[in-house]
Amino acid sequence: MAGRDLGIIRDGGMLVRDGKIDMVGPSDKIDINGAEVFDARGKVVLPGFIDAHTHLVFAGNRLDDFERRARGETYEQIAKAGGGIWSSVKKTRAASEDDLLAEARKHARWFLKCGATTVEAKSGYGLSLDEEIKILRVIHRLNEMPMEFVPTFLGAHAIPEEFRGTPERYVDLVVEEMLPRVASNKLAEYCDVFCERGYFDVEQSRKILSAAKKLGLGLRIHADQLTNNGGADLAAELGAVTADHLEQTDERGIAAMKRAGVQPVLLPGSVYSLGGNRYPRAREMIDAGLDVVLATDFNPGSSPTPSLPMVCSIAITEMKMTPAECLTAATINAARSLGRADKIGSLEIGKQADFSIFDCEDYRELMYWFGFPQTHAVFVGGQRVYP
Repeated sequence: MAGRDLGIIRDGGMLVRDGKIDMVGPSDKIDINGAEVFDARGKVVLPGFIDAHTHLVFAGNRLDDFERRARGETYEQIAKAGGGIWSSVKKTRAASEDDLLAEARKHARWFLKCGATTVEAKSGYGLSLDEEIKILRVIHRLNEMPMEFVPTFLGAHAIPEEFRGTPERYVDLVVEEMLPRVASNKLAEYCDVFCERGYFDVEQSRKILSAAKKLGLGLRIHADQLTNNGGADLAAELGAVTADHLEQTDERGIAAMKRAGVQPVLLPGSVYSLGGNRYPRAREMIDAGLDVVLATDFNPGSSPTPSLPMVCSIAITEMKMTPAECLTAATINAARSLGRADKIGSLEIGKQADFSIFDCEDYRELMYWFGFPQTHAVFVGGQRVYP
């Protein structure tokens, strides 16, 4: 959805019954009939934000990477020196499942504080059968919290050090052992691959994603982040649900995604955090009719933010998206990319009552006043879960 018409109801009201939206309209037309009233006068009520691309579960941080970038080192240079993804892998492998769960719960509370109610969460900091399953178990345990977490298997996040000289052996491990275990135990809804030079090339990515598709997993792909190596085209070829990043994607890749119905998931927070200046061609994607999604890419190395309002602010400034397009990209379009548009992502009768209330009078203020949460309250299934 392009997102130009948000269907704003001024002085509106909403009746929630049994966790679902029962009525929406002008406040004076809502029949409360003795129901408990939450007064949101002078505030903005929006669908709960849906973050469709995060790396939520990890141990430690990458403060050294952060400082090294300030000295002028690139993402690739830091990775070659032992930082980057592999740094997080070592810390995550050393952590127990309970320790990872405690850290992930803390991260999840950050998302709630920023108004998010549904979060996609990837594995990818284990890079072995047991460690990847450990991370996916943590994601499932997070669903004890008053939010929904959508699990994605990202065993193909990087080649682990023990397979550095024989990457094809690791690809075989992902295809022959990891994916069957993940699928048979229903540990993930989606499979993702970091399709990039120095990580997994197009052929390796095709092999992994094709195997995942045969096992019934939906496909997502980290595509064209650092180089234009045909990731968007591969997403279209395989019928992926999303292609994510797309900083280097050109008009050919945009056309391919449009033909195949692939949703672009754009992550401007990552470009900002890495000090880059090449953002995805959001305007061309929207003008081509693609249902663009905005997500945080929350992770310890290249985008340590849980704030979709902050990401929207960057998208407006750097990618020239309108505030309405940003809001659509972080709600109903994101819900569609996770197969949940019939349940969440908009405030419509019959949908789950997931919504956030913000201390502002105009939704554009969420992106205009940037860098701090303006969240007043968050509701999931009609129950207040924050603060």
